[in-house]
Amino acid sequence: MSDWPSGYGRHVLAQVDSTLNEAARLAPELSGPVWILAHRQTAARGRRGRAWVTTEGNLSATLVMRPEGGPGVAALRSFVAALALYDAVADVTGRTEGLSLKWPNDVLLNGGKLAGILLESAGATGGVRHLAIGIGVNLAEAPPPDCVEPLAVRPVSLMGETGMSIQPEGFLTVLASRFAHYERQMQDFGFEPIRTAWLERAARLGEPIMARTARSETSGIFETIDATGNLVLGTQSGQVTIPAAEIYF
Repeated sequence: MSDWPSGYGRHVLAQVDSTLNEAARLAPELSGPVWILAHRQTAARGRRGRAWVTTEGNLSATLVMRPEGGPGVAALRSFVAALALYDAVADVTGRTEGLSLKWPNDVLLNGGKLAGILLESAGATGGVRHLAIGIGVNLAEAPPPDCVEPLAVRPVSLMGETGMSIQPEGFLTVLASRFAHYERQMQDFGFEPIRTAWLERAARLGEPIMARTARSETSGIFETIDATGNLVLGTQSGQVTIPAAEIYF
């Protein structure tokens, strides 16, 4: 297993309302990035404020940090986190078969959703005061299918798909090490190497997908992501760039 990365703090809690809420409470006193892990959350949340269903034995963690640059650069940490998750799962299982990354922020295993990422930030003049990267991984158990919205990919667990058992704290150590690696790459070389590595692991690249926003649906061929992380679809009307959407296969 990996060693804990230098320069990153680590807080492990038996119970908390939400690791994202705890990140907001810790943020004013930050002296460096801090990982927060909770064995139980009483008010966990996912994208668009949806409740996040999880059980003990799964990973519920948030990294809180002060990134350089504006909100657009901070948002690219979702791709850093996705690569770190992909590699962490590969490290603990010893394989990459069945692993892929679903734009914008999910990790798939054998076609099902294994992990999700949620970014929250607080602003400051000309930049981001702090960024919280919430990560949930179904290590031991997946939520029941009726907990996900229609057309969404089925939830899966690491145990259920591979038979691999790992405790949340052990997985977090591997994940934190992998994140530190890609974060250094991001700081030294910018987003392009991250983008290239993400595309090499992308689910349904070159295939038809549907992107749904609150106002519209767009179907097309998943061609790439651009230099700012936007989805690029090839449609009958030409290329369409989409900054945020839910993706369906």
